[in-house]
Amino acid sequence: MIFRYLKILLLVIPILFLFQNCKKGKVKIGFLMDDFSSERWHQDRDLFLDKAKELGGKVMLDSAMGDIKKQFEQAKIMLEKGVDVLVVVPASSEAASAIVKLAHRYEVPVISYDRLIRDCDLDYYISFENINVGEQMSEYLSKRCPVGNYAVICGPPSDNNSVFLKFGQMNVIQPLIEKGDINIIYDNCVNEWKMEEGYRLMKECLALGKKVDAVLCANDNLALGVINALKEAGLAGDVLVSGQDAESYAIQNILAGYQTMTVYKPIEAIAFAAANAAVKIGRGEAISEATEYINNGEKMVPSILLHAMVVNKDNIDMTVKADGYLKEHNLKE
Repeated sequence: MIFRYLKILLLVIPILFLFQNCKKGKVKIGFLMDDFSSERWHQDRDLFLDKAKELGGKVMLDSAMGDIKKQFEQAKIMLEKGVDVLVVVPASSEAASAIVKLAHRYEVPVISYDRLIRDCDLDYYISFENINVGEQMSEYLSKRCPVGNYAVICGPPSDNNSVFLKFGQMNVIQPLIEKGDINIIYDNCVNEWKMEEGYRLMKECLALGKKVDAVLCANDNLALGVINALKEAGLAGDVLVSGQDAESYAIQNILAGYQTMTVYKPIEAIAFAAANAAVKIGRGEAISEATEYINNGEKMVPSILLHAMVVNKDNIDMTVKADGYLKEHNLKE
């Protein structure tokens, strides 16, 4: 009789365990964004929300508007409301480690979206190959201007992507600097990803009174500020300017000859990958797509790294236009 009950228990326990680990109903996803200072982040938000809903997720969304403490409080509220997974675009790559630690006390996994959260036991990272983004910027500008004076305007140090970008940029141009072909006349970081910051630093650079041949600029928003400063100095179109994100105004500036290139990071790809991963994690499933690893200072984080591409005046048809970007933003072809 005892053995009969034991056999029944051995059959029942695995079934109970299976049901315990299966998520019933919609997966509750907390999506914490930094801010909406550029049109790019509006796209991320909308695409992520639509895809998560399609896959059976229910998303709680909030934006910290660049406030580190506010983002932590938003995370706490979401965790208290019982989210199954957090997706975080960190306001600060370092400060957001506190969000990961808090989430793990609630036994909630965290996906770091686009920007790497550092120095913590982060669960997953989904982004683009940001070192390669920096390399693409430098490769393109250095082919157009192999000899000359360069200014470098980096993103904020609080964003780990700024570090990756600078590393990639220097991978390409450092040998040219050592050779004496490229001279760095200005190198500084902005405090925030804002057009006004790009304008401010470019004004500082121009005030040095040295000829500028090219500006390695970290993104399109900063590039817009750089171009405005160059316009005031009568130099717009004469100085090469890089960027990234393929913002609609950057495409217009490329068509007008004011911006040299941008790096296009297909937002649909990252938003869909993150939504898919969040729903899977919420259901207790493995993320087979996370085949690469990035060191965040504490561990090698399982990562999904997507490829970006250069956009210039000659290949707009094959890149942003082919993806429907020109039509979506009502840009002239």
